[in-house]
Amino acid sequence: MTEITPAIACRDTDEGRVCVLEGTWNLSALGPVLDDISEELATAAKRPEARGAESHWDLCSVNALDSAGALLLWRAWGRRFPAGLDMRDEHRSLFEKWTHEREGYSPPRKSWSSMALAWLARFSRASLEHMRGGILVIGQFALDLGTLARYPSRIPWREMSATIFHTGAKALGITALVGVLIGVVIAYQSAMQLKLYGGEIFIVNILSFSITRELGPILAAILVAGRSGSSMTAQLGVMRLTQELDAMTVLGMSVSQRLVLPKVIGLTIALPLLTMWTIILAMLGGMVASNLALGMPYQQFIRALPDTMPLVNLWIGLGKAAVFGTLIGLTAAYFGLRVQPNTQSLAVETTRSVVTAITLVIVLDAVFSVMLRGVGWS
Repeated sequence: MTEITPAIACRDTDEGRVCVLEGTWNLSALGPVLDDISEELATAAKRPEARGAESHWDLCSVNALDSAGALLLWRAWGRRFPAGLDMRDEHRSLFEKWTHEREGYSPPRKSWSSMALAWLARFSRASLEHMRGGILVIGQFALDLGTLARYPSRIPWREMSATIFHTGAKALGITALVGVLIGVVIAYQSAMQLKLYGGEIFIVNILSFSITRELGPILAAILVAGRSGSSMTAQLGVMRLTQELDAMTVLGMSVSQRLVLPKVIGLTIALPLLTMWTIILAMLGGMVASNLALGMPYQQFIRALPDTMPLVNLWIGLGKAAVFGTLIGLTAAYFGLRVQPNTQSLAVETTRSVVTAITLVIVLDAVFSVMLRGVGWS
């Protein structure tokens, strides 16, 4: 359709002002003359002074009208139809969504109780959806384990070893740095209090129990969740964007067996090893800080360590790390498979994956602390 420049022709009569609109009133035609046409509309919409007569608008000569043109007219009319208006039925339908508006109208304010109830409903629906999706991922993982137990030749050894290398070996540097620094911080902070009561020897107890049972596993898990969990989610999301997951399904390849299972098992194996590495480096940092802050000889620290820390605490820390690794892998897989074929969804699900994994690690660590509160203290 040929676009005709929109125009307004107004004339004053005894009955009032008559405004006739002509041309094409759509976004592409209005763009170049928007400022001029807006001024003309404002001038035409002013009520005639003589006898207070209303304006009459004739839109029958308009050959095209879209939502942009309709909105421009609606605002010029003061958000109401003028008393005299002639237009086609197909054009009138463009104004239907605004006809309920009135001057001075304001929507009713929602009460706090209704807003809280709506939020609770949304939260419950989202929680149930995530719970259902999580159960499906765990169930599929269990089925894959059973399948590979029956057919060991299908075990993806190469993918598992690659996951262990990327999540474990490549994270040794950052975990070593964090471990040493956390040992130094705990030793220095505890030394200031122990000096007041002459209990410098108990620095070994504080370091061994706090690092082995709690800080070692949870720090390694948080670092892995932020580093490797996000990478796993992003990888699955990009494969969704590039339709690689669809191609694997068409070829009859199991996405969960080839992509999810080796990553989860790799994280389950790598995280306890990283935790052991973090514990060793944190204890070394604490030992050096104890020597500098309290003057404790290294030999005394090393001799006191086996007597103050039962070996079961180390197994508790490593066992928690294995569970955390499985949890991080399943969480990353769940959010990675939820990615929609657009970049915004990829960013959102990756962020959710990291936040959810870290939150679940902390919650599960609290559960373990309560369940094992009577173990490893004697």
